[in-house]
Amino acid sequence: MLPCVFLVLALLLQPSCLLYTHMMMRAAAAEVSRAVLTTRNGEDLSACKGYALRRLASVPNIPLFHVGGNSDWHIEVSREDDGRSVAVAISGHARLLPLSSALALTVMEQDDIGIILRAEVDQQLRPAWLEGNYESWIEIWK
Repeated sequence: MLPCVFLVLALLLQPSCLLYTHMMMRAAAAEVSRAVLTTRNGEDLSACKGYALRRLASVPNIPLFHVGGNSDWHIEVSREDDGRSVAVAISGHARLLPLSSALALTVMEQDDIGIILRAEVDQQLRPAWLEGNYESWIEIWK
């Protein structure tokens, strides 16, 4: 009975680690999208990407969760010209346990580093009825 219990625990360990990583990636992408909205048009978004890396530091650099450290996170940020919509995509890699790799390879993308994890957020953060832009909001308080 004990080997069966350990087998079930081992099969549940990998999905729970990947779920945690995906939740942290999605939360970081959502927070970065809100931060991008407060930047001025044409402003460099590297500070927002740095913010995403700080948020992603909560994912352990253990192969079950994430492989490659900060250099493996790929963060893409785009903002529509109207200043209302923001899209953030974060991708990284993890390695599977030998037991679950055979099952997951049929469902998940993989490359030479490991399986590819992706989280994307595409939000319209400012409603259409809200007039003005960030620069005009700042002028009110000067």
